[in-house]
Amino acid sequence: MYKPGYLGLLKNGELENRVIRFKSMLESCVLCPHQCRVNRTKGERGYCKTLDKAVVSGAQVHFGEERELVGKYGSGTIFFSHCNLACVFCQNYQISQCGAGREVTAAELADMMINLQNKKCHNINLVSPGHIVPQIVEAVFLAAGNGLTIPVVYNTNGYDLTDTLVLLEGIVDIYMPDIKFADDLTAQKYLGVKKYYSTAGNAVKEMHRQVGDLKTDELNTAYRGLLVRHLVMPGNIAGTEKIMRFIAGEISKETYVNIMAQYYPAHRAYGFEKLKRKITKREFSRAVQAAAEAGLNNIRAFD
Repeated sequence: MYKPGYLGLLKNGELENRVIRFKSMLESCVLCPHQCRVNRTKGERGYCKTLDKAVVSGAQVHFGEERELVGKYGSGTIFFSHCNLACVFCQNYQISQCGAGREVTAAELADMMINLQNKKCHNINLVSPGHIVPQIVEAVFLAAGNGLTIPVVYNTNGYDLTDTLVLLEGIVDIYMPDIKFADDLTAQKYLGVKKYYSTAGNAVKEMHRQVGDLKTDELNTAYRGLLVRHLVMPGNIAGTEKIMRFIAGEISKETYVNIMAQYYPAHRAYGFEKLKRKITKREFSRAVQAAAEAGLNNIRAFD
């Protein structure tokens, strides 16, 4: 039976060391690519608007994820408020941009993890975790001390700093990043941040270095590895072909890639001509074809 890496780190004391190191970073925050350098322990808010406590909008058994995460009993999903992107088409902008949710202590977050495990969830699925890594690591440390034994999923928009990811090695079992756009300037227009594609590419490389390709048990439930998501956009403004070639050529042809068709105009999308409509069936089929042509062997497509 697979044992999450954080259990070994708990036993040898390294997990506690990581907690201390991460919490000190909140005093001059450089956790994500924005490098705000604000003192979050003294009430200073950076790009993500989050202080020294995580803000949670919900924690629940979730069956809407990939089947390898959902398994029989569901994914134990914790939704964090705020974000280090400002996607103009965000479908959850009330949470990501408006900050709907409540502040929780690390101990409360740990209790949520244990509660989800008690409901037989196959994993702890952390949605939008990049700006509250110290709080998450402390919660994992506390939860592991109280019996947490299921894999941790880092469910991210892809705008992650490799320096931060390196410190997560052994704590995260499954990385699940988006790769949203294949061009930095296009991404800046629609996501509101600089160097998205460059940053996400380096981040995914580091994630794969740590955990490798996705691995599943005899029931096809994931326990370790990389799972990449890509949302198909109208008019192929995301540059899907380039993204698929990058994954196949610089990550692995065995990368689990989920190509998604769920785009619809939301938030401020109607203010951008190219974002005003849903994608067509032809556009989605072409995106799936691009993944196959790139040589990827583990493609999932949900239309």
